[in-house]
Amino acid sequence: MSLHPIEASRLHARRERVFLVISGLFLGTLAMLNILGIMRFIHFGTIETEMWGPLTFGVMVGVLPYPITFLCTDLISELYGRARANAVVWVGLLLNLWVLFILWIGGMLPGFETMDPQTGTLAKDAADRLPTYFEVQKFAFGATFASMAAYLMAQFTDVWMFHFWKRLTKGRHLWLRNNASTLISQIVDTVAVILITYSVGGLVNVIKPDDDVVQSLIILMITGYVFKLVCALIDTAPLYWLVPRLSRWLEIDPIAEHRHLEDPGPESAQ
Repeated sequence: MSLHPIEASRLHARRERVFLVISGLFLGTLAMLNILGIMRFIHFGTIETEMWGPLTFGVMVGVLPYPITFLCTDLISELYGRARANAVVWVGLLLNLWVLFILWIGGMLPGFETMDPQTGTLAKDAADRLPTYFEVQKFAFGATFASMAAYLMAQFTDVWMFHFWKRLTKGRHLWLRNNASTLISQIVDTVAVILITYSVGGLVNVIKPDDDVVQSLIILMITGYVFKLVCALIDTAPLYWLVPRLSRWLEIDPIAEHRHLEDPGPESAQ
């Protein structure tokens, strides 16, 4: 297969295509989880506790694919460096804005829905619900707004912590920087997304009027974080499997190359 003029070599083309696959998985997962958002909660079970009473373990359906995004940014950080990882995070933010724009303009353009002749607004069905698109739009708006703020804080925390531990350990202990960066950033993400989602009214169907709001929010944070914690520990295995194989195939030395880029010597500074 002949190379395009922009591809300097077969090795360069291979590296860019792998980067495209990883970043594409990251961005595709991000778009999917924002659409799914809080449309449904997954029930993992209930246990009885003396302090809290019945403790229900459930997570938003949008949380299910979210741990994959941290595996992707850790792979990009390890193989391609901090600058590329941060660039993908910023593209993810633009993707969120694009999703919001399409959701908004899709509702603004005229459709075939039945209108209420008295109010001039969309007519609701017998269950007092709007047409399907607008129900999805309502949930997705709240979930995307919440996830955008939490996403920026969590992903930049993940990238920064990953490289902090990499510098501290001089490139050793991949398991440490993978888990330490992800687990800390997941705390940031879980707390932020629950609080923001609650503030914009996205948890109205989960937290009932007679529920203790603080207790309900804490339970949602705990259950959401436990799920992410388990996923973060599990993704250490694929990271350890992928990094050495991709490093050899792409001819990248994650330690020497990135140490040279981040701490250039006198010759490279000239």
